[in-house]
Amino acid sequence: MSLDRRQFLLGAPLVLSAGYSIKLGRQIGSGMSDKWVKGYTQAELDEAQARYKLRFPPDLIEMYLDVRPVDGWDWAHDHEKIREMLAWPLEGLWFDVQNNFLWWPEWGPKPKDPKEQYEVLRAVVERAPKLIPIYSHRYIPEEPQESGNPVFSVYQSDIIYYGRDLADYFDHELHGNANRGPMTNVKRIRFWSDMVERYGERPAE
Repeated sequence: MSLDRRQFLLGAPLVLSAGYSIKLGRQIGSGMSDKWVKGYTQAELDEAQARYKLRFPPDLIEMYLDVRPVDGWDWAHDHEKIREMLAWPLEGLWFDVQNNFLWWPEWGPKPKDPKEQYEVLRAVVERAPKLIPIYSHRYIPEEPQESGNPVFSVYQSDIIYYGRDLADYFDHELHGNANRGPMTNVKRIRFWSDMVERYGERPAE
C-alpha cells in the first residue's frame, strides 16, 4: 500500500488487506484536533517490537506502515510513556486487588501478605496475552498473531471492548458512534475477555 501526500491530506480511506477501511484526516475524539500522520518505516517497527519484546498483530503493522494518529503512542520516541502504559493493566488490577475486592477464586486463597498477592496477580497477567497500547488506555492484544483482534479499553478492572477490530475501534474513536450498543461476535482473548464478561459488557462510551 502507499499514500501520496495529496491523498493523505484529502482524507483518503486506508484499506487494510483484511477488508478494513479507516478514514484518514478526521479528528480523533470529540473536540480534539488530532489527525492522522505518516506512519513508521519497517525498521522503526522492528526496533519498537524488539525494544519492548512485543509482536504486533499483522493488521496493526499494516496500518502503522501507512499512518498513525498524532496523539497515539509514538513508538519511535515515547519510550518512557510506553513502558508506563505496558505496565498499566497490571498496576490497575493491583489497585483493585488492594482497594476494590478484586480476587478470582481460581487464583487460589488470597494471601495475607500484599507482596504475595502481587506476585500471584503478576503471574496471572504474565500468562495472558500482552496488551499493546495504541491510544490513551486503549489496547490491542498481541495474541493471536492474526488480524481482527478486538481493542480493549483498560482502566483497572473496568475493561470493556472498545472495538471489534482496529477498523471498528477507529470508527468509534473518530466518529463517536455512541448509540451502537454492546458488541457481539467479538473474538475471545484469553483472560481479557473473561475480565470483560465477569464485570459486565456495556456500550463503549
